[in-house]
Amino acid sequence: MPVDNDVYNTHSWWDDNQPFATLEAFTPARFDYFHDVLTNRLRLDLKGLDVLDVGCGGGLLAEHFARTGARVTGVDPSGPSLEAAGEHARQSGLEIAYQQGFAEQLPFPDGTFDIVYCCDTLEHVTSVDQAVAEAVRVLKPGGHYLYDTINRTLRSKLAMIKMAQDWKSVSFAPKDLHDWKSFIKPAELHAVFRRHDLANQDLIGFASTRPQSELLKAMRRRARGEITYGELGRQFRLGVHKDTSVIYAGYARKAAK
Repeated sequence: MPVDNDVYNTHSWWDDNQPFATLEAFTPARFDYFHDVLTNRLRLDLKGLDVLDVGCGGGLLAEHFARTGARVTGVDPSGPSLEAAGEHARQSGLEIAYQQGFAEQLPFPDGTFDIVYCCDTLEHVTSVDQAVAEAVRVLKPGGHYLYDTINRTLRSKLAMIKMAQDWKSVSFAPKDLHDWKSFIKPAELHAVFRRHDLANQDLIGFASTRPQSELLKAMRRRARGEITYGELGRQFRLGVHKDTSVIYAGYARKAAK
């Protein structure tokens, strides 16, 4: 079944009772990893840097970056998502420039951004190769590309398709949010990087720190309406993990000229 990207045409990104609240709950772990990479490993001062969020959705990760003092631009094809992102940023006192566009055809000049990140997006694009090529094009020479996406494994099919979407007793994601065939193995993604002069620097996984039995109980409670989607996400306690079989992340560097 192909991905139904229309599920992103929603204003309900920040509602704890709606499905994308689980994604909001997962966002701090992702930001913490990227922030550690940029500030501790790369020794960058994010204040004043130009940062692009590709596939920004409702602005969940963009707001974290904006609070560092970076100049954040978010791009997404969904008008309703951008409206939700803009409204929430205003309510939060944050200045983020949101613009409609596609990962495969970014509406920015070459070499505009110091950092480009693409999270929960590569598994939804029509061409991973073109999406990466465009990210590299708008990156400044020596700039960094941050990413996370979903691995194409039997374990990810069980976790992200069967349990998250298909099985009503535990599901918490919209139907057809993901297509297993669109998931990307790390080796495949890194091969795309090499074609576009992007050198991968790290590979980590994201996973829950809780026992599987406790997660199943929480998922059943959510399916019965006993807890919110947001509470389910928070109970996952997502963190950096050595297991890359479901969600993986990393960063890469554009060749300097």
